[in-house]
This record gives sequence, structure tokens and C-alpha cells, in this order.
Amino acid sequence: MGQLKGDTGLAIFSTTKGPPIPAMSPGMRSPLLPTGARRLSFGRLELRGYTMAKRYLDTDVFTAAVQRLETVFDNFERVYVSFSGGKDSGVLVHLALEAARRKNRLPLDILHVDLEAWYRYTADFVTRILSRPDVRAHWICLPIHLRNSVSQLQPHWLCWEPGAKKRWVREMPRHPGVISDEGHFSWFRRGMEFEEFVPLFGKEFSQGKSCACLVGIRSDESLNRFRTVKSWTKCRWEQFGWTTVLPSGIVNAYPIYDWRTEDVWTAYGREGWDYNRIYDLMHMAGLSLPQMRLCQPFGDDQRRGLRLFKILEPETWSRLVNRVQGANFGNRHAAKSGNIFGNYHIALPPGYTWQSYCEFLLSTMPEGVAMHYRRKIYVFQRWWRKRGIPVIPDEADPHLEALKKAPSWRRVCKVLLKNDYWCRGLSFSQTKKEMERQAAWALRFLE
Repeated sequence: MGQLKGDTGLAIFSTTKGPPIPAMSPGMRSPLLPTGARRLSFGRLELRGYTMAKRYLDTDVFTAAVQRLETVFDNFERVYVSFSGGKDSGVLVHLALEAARRKNRLPLDILHVDLEAWYRYTADFVTRILSRPDVRAHWICLPIHLRNSVSQLQPHWLCWEPGAKKRWVREMPRHPGVISDEGHFSWFRRGMEFEEFVPLFGKEFSQGKSCACLVGIRSDESLNRFRTVKSWTKCRWEQFGWTTVLPSGIVNAYPIYDWRTEDVWTAYGREGWDYNRIYDLMHMAGLSLPQMRLCQPFGDDQRRGLRLFKILEPETWSRLVNRVQGANFGNRHAAKSGNIFGNYHIALPPGYTWQSYCEFLLSTMPEGVAMHYRRKIYVFQRWWRKRGIPVIPDEADPHLEALKKAPSWRRVCKVLLKNDYWCRGLSFSQTKKEMERQAAWALRFLE
């Protein structure tokens, strides 16, 4: 085994035959593997102090993940896996099953929150995993409140909405582990947010005992996920950076946080594990490895993948168009730049200032949506007024705008054009009060 250490992003490799795999310089992409070579993994990442530095250790990520899982099973009475049906949570399920078998902890509890608008291949993969005899399934099919970023007329929708049964993207799964009765959990209410449901499920599952939830996030997928792992302000279990202690006392553990996409597929191929076949179709459609992601298709960041439904599963696509308003509009325009979704460069129409253009955009929106944005804009203005800028300028330095360090009406226009409902482009975040207000509004809309 050849090994290179340091903070340069170099990796550990192993070959069974053929020439050695070349090491990478910082910033280079992974080289193609020679015939017969097996790439084990990148070295384990540890996070130091408050810097963004990474330190690689004398082990590969497969071994490190196994060790982390054994630590979890040794120290927690109740353990379950959060499983979405994607490649990352899928590989975590396989790793956890092997660890549970070694620790005599089978069957393995698996939580799957089914958001209805899945690929058929995803549903098939979920069914295969949750039907294994060594798995105890918690297959949630409840009306949960979801974001719809491709429509201002229907900015939210309910998966598995009882009143829309004829328009469901998929039929209700027929499996003994399916939970579709809204009265199953005493704390559940129709229109609950996904982010509300998951911690409450964990609290009930724990039964008052020490409990860990295994989550298949990887730090190289996004900066937000890297921060989730790195954060020194979070509460850690036993000071392990790959854990987060929730307010309920449940511990989220991220055993594969330092895996790269190549590591995930190496594990599937080397171990011969079952996987979601939709990734084969994505590969044939020309997507790169980082582009192959599964998620709720109508979210603010996820809407760019809507077009893939039409390409990969036309029948599922036709049901999506019938199910959620704006799906076809999002398919046509979500990946484009310009004024349709406020991506990249937007142009000011002749005869308008950015402020008057904002007023025009607000006047075209449904009353409730426009009022929501007006409240956010008011708070945005007040915040900058307290910091010495009494009047928001029409434009500011584009670089400072991009960094959210300068206010402008152009920034506001981008938020409106993107249908950025929570106004993240103005440095807002979603609050619990707003979630409850929007859930109530969505239920009235759907009545």
C-alpha cells in the first residue's frame, strides 16, 4: 500500500495488479483507474481548531467507517439508519447491516421518509432494502409539508395528501413496514415539516434509552454538509467530530462523512452490494458523478434536476406534471440564466429602476405570497438602516452583493425572480414560526 500524508489532499491507494495509481496534486481530479486496480479510499479526515485544514490519518475511509459503526453499536442501546434510497444512505445501510450482524444487533431498524415524488427505480430499491429479513422497516408515508419552488400559486405541497389520491405520483407502497395512518404517532399533524418529523421520530424511537441515528452525509458534497461535521459550536458525543447531539439527546452519527463519491461506488463494486439502478440511467444520460444526486425534485436547489425525470422516466414525469403546479415550467427554465429564475445575470427591463421592478414583480404575485416577501423586505431594510444605510441603493458592488455584504434592490429582485421563498439571498433563514404559518396556509389552500 502506497501512502502520502499531509494536508495536500493526497490519498491512500491499493492495487491488486497492474501499475500503481498515480497520486494527485492539489486541485487535480481523480485519475482514471488502471485496469485491475482498486482504489480503496481517501484517508480519514479530522478537523482541527477553527481552521478549515484537513489532516489525513493512517487508515482508509472504509476501515474508518467500520470502526465508527462498531463504536456506535457498542455504546448505544437503540440505533437506526436514516435511509433516503440514494447512493450514500444505501452504502451506509450495507455497512450498518454488516456491523449489526457482527454485534448481534439484527434486525437493523431503518427509517425511510417517503416523499412520494420518487423515481420508480428508487421505489424499487427502497422496497428491496426494506424487505430484507435482517431489516425492521419504518416506512413513513404521511402527508408532510414540502417546498415547491417552481410555482408562486402553489409554493408548497403535501406528499401523500389524502384528497389528491388520484393524482399521486406513485401508489401507496404495500409493505408491512409502511406507516400511513396519521394517528400512528400521537405528535404527528398533517402538514408537518420534514425537519420537524425526523427528530420527533428519533425521540419516540429511543424509548428513553441511549439512541443514535446513522446519517449518510458526506462533507465533500457541499459546504453546508462540511460545516455540519466541522462545527465547533455544536454539541458532540464524546468529542467525536462525526457526531452531533440533538436537543432531544439523540445523537446523529455520520460514519461516511469523509468518503468521496468515488469511494462510494468503489465500495458498491468491491462488495457487490445492491444499489439504486437509476444511477445507471443517469450515467447513460451523460451526468458526471457529482451530478448524480437524488432529492425532493421541487426544492429551491433541487429544481434543476426536474428535467431528468422527463429523460429518465417519462411515465413518472407525466405524473409529476399532473401532481404539482409549475413542474413543467421548472423543467423548461430552472437551469437557465436570466430573469426567469434570477440565476446568474439578470437584466433590468427598460423604463424601470431595480426598486420599481421589485414593486412590479410583487404586484404580479398572489396576495399572500407578496405579503410574505414585503415583510422580509421591510426587515431587510430595517436591519441595514440600523447599520448606517438609511436608504437601500438600487445597485451596489456586484462582488459585495454576491457576498451578501452590501444591500441593494437588485439583490431583492434576484430573490423575487428565484422564488426564493425563505429569502436566503437576503441572509434570512427559515424559522419554526414561519414553518407553522406556511403549513396552516398550505392546508387552507388544499381544502
